Amino acid sequence: MGAREPSGDASSSRRTRPRLARDLTILAIVGVVLIAALAAGWASLYRQFWGPAAFAERYVELLATGRAADALELPGVRIDSARLAQAGLPEGASDALLRRAALSALTDIRVLAESSRTEGVEVTIGFEAGGNAGSTTFVVEQDGTIGILPSWRFAESPLAVIELTVRGSMAFEVNGFRIDKRQISPAGMAAAPLDPVALLVFSPGMYRVSVDTPIAETDGVDVLADVPLARVPLDVQAQPTAEFVGVVQERVDSFLDDCAAQEVLQPTACPFGFVVQNRIASLPSWSILTYPTITLVPDGAGWAVPPVEAVARIEVDIRSLFDGSVRTVQEDVTFGLDAEITVLPDGSASILVGSPEG
Repeated sequence: MGAREPSGDASSSRRTRPRLARDLTILAIVGVVLIAALAAGWASLYRQFWGPAAFAERYVELLATGRAADALELPGVRIDSARLAQAGLPEGASDALLRRAALSALTDIRVLAESSRTEGVEVTIGFEAGGNAGSTTFVVEQDGTIGILPSWRFAESPLAVIELTVRGSMAFEVNGFRIDKRQISPAGMAAAPLDPVALLVFSPGMYRVSVDTPIAETDGVDVLADVPLARVPLDVQAQPTAEFVGVVQERVDSFLDDCAAQEVLQPTACPFGFVVQNRIASLPSWSILTYPTITLVPDGAGWAVPPVEAVARIEVDIRSLFDGSVRTVQEDVTFGLDAEITVLPDGSASILVGSPEG
């Protein structure tokens, strides 16, 4: 008998098997690619929305959009006095600046780095503040889960403390938000003018401290808080306003006019006088020939007029003890004076004028 020809079904089956294997291979590759794409997409979404870097970036973006209250409610931001003390910061630091009105602009916010540490995840966020590029590094730790997603908190508060001394004024402004030292000092109304005040601030943040009162002013001093739980010292010296210098000038001129109105050789409590060896035959007449030009310099919590010269003129008739003759004396008397200015609690000033010799 001759060999039988393969049946049509067997031949078709042999042709189908390679095709099926190829299709299964393609499906497997597609599946792998799809799984990889899903994994990559998940990883991207995790980094963008649910990861520790996203948590830290959201905090900085809240500050950038002025949402201070929302930023303060993120887990780990608020801090109590015990934690401040543990970090070596003033326990009584005021929270007056933890508000929208005291925030400054932050732009170009971006994640620069993320790395795991024993204590959590270290996240570095870049930003631009006041035209300067900067960065702040936060430590973030997992704080449970929400469904299948992790939640996060700051392992250490991102707040910092500005320790501020303002000389020459009890009132000042931070980013335009007005504060009086006595409102935020633990000593209250008994706060000493030169005592520093501790102010909690968001980090990162640019803070401009300025003074703008009828007595004192500054152009503003900028300080960048960019390290969590850091102490940022700042010493601001205000300068007297032109109006205040003018007031002191008027007060000194008036004081000298009152002295000149006294018809005696030695005007009481005044920086000038005249001595004669004979008797006077008429009441002395004083006038101020040259008034002093007043300048003010810082003097602790207040101001002072540095020693300055002026000229008074006396005219008096003098009778000689030897022969009884009378002659008219007109003489210019150069004298020096200074002044101490104390700023009072109500914002007014007490001006004490005297001579450099006391």
